[in-house]
Amino acid sequence: MPKNITRRELFSRTGAYGGSAIIALQFPRALDAAERSTDRLVLSATEWQTVEAITARIIPTDEDPGAMEAGCVNFIDKALANEDEALRAQYEAGVLGIDTVSQTRFKKSFVDLNVDEQDTVLASLESGVATGWPTGPVGSEQFFSTVRNHTVFGFLADPKYGGNRAYVGWRVLGYPGSRHRSGGYTVEQMRGEADIVTSWGGKLPR
Repeated sequence: MPKNITRRELFSRTGAYGGSAIIALQFPRALDAAERSTDRLVLSATEWQTVEAITARIIPTDEDPGAMEAGCVNFIDKALANEDEALRAQYEAGVLGIDTVSQTRFKKSFVDLNVDEQDTVLASLESGVATGWPTGPVGSEQFFSTVRNHTVFGFLADPKYGGNRAYVGWRVLGYPGSRHRSGGYTVEQMRGEADIVTSWGGKLPR
């Protein structure tokens, strides 16, 4: 994961990551009231904290809100409790693995590292050269890829799935939402002659 990658660059690269952004805006997921709950369902307190810290470096907060503000960790927790239950073991192994790598390299757990140290650890995971990563069925690249995709999904998917809190992902992307007030684009809106009113009641710039 290149350091200081911009949010726009991240989303422009999602084509290389399997079209994550486009999928996130469209895919159906069967959730149990995820939007209304921030209670932990699957992740332990330690896992929640670690996964949240990882997401915060994948989509960091800058002049725009990032994964922390969007509640991407809540999206991940709800996904692991439902349709992505099969990935639960991968997260268990991954959280232990990333802390082992962090301890090996910096003598601290991942959440206690500064952002540059966290980026160094994540870059080593992504490239598969993470010293200290435990031998087992879950590789560091696999774990990083899973969390990265989940983070992008949680940032851009409909808020009813537990992420994209207050529509922050859609606001950053300039996407009015699948339920924007006009119910579809009019000819005037497509020509830039009329405002597009968003799902949250704002207006997109013409």
